[in-house]
Amino acid sequence: MSGISKELVAASSKMVVLSILRKGESYGYDILQQVKLLSNGQWIWSDGLIYPVLHKLENEKFISSRWEQLIGKRKRKYYTITEKGLRFLDTSMKEWKSVDKTLQKAWGNQLCKAQKIG
Repeated sequence: MSGISKELVAASSKMVVLSILRKGESYGYDILQQVKLLSNGQWIWSDGLIYPVLHKLENEKFISSRWEQLIGKRKRKYYTITEKGLRFLDTSMKEWKSVDKTLQKAWGNQLCKAQKIG
């Protein structure tokens, strides 16, 4: 996970997965690839990270799943965000935006102080 703390990954993983599923149904491996793409290759999640997150989201009724067997391929479990998941995501997005705005202000102040010193 290239320079990202485990705590930050844990705090953001539900939001990232729900945001991906908001765009449409997907399965575990595809979600892993989308995370990698969204982060420009900076976040490399493993099966050991994604599947516990998906199971937790499903237990919380934020997502639902279904199995599909394609001809000549193995069974694949597809995940879809639920109405409850959409409401949770909307609320959480507001909270994260507030955190981001506060951090940007705090970091901006620190950058200004560093520039005055230098």
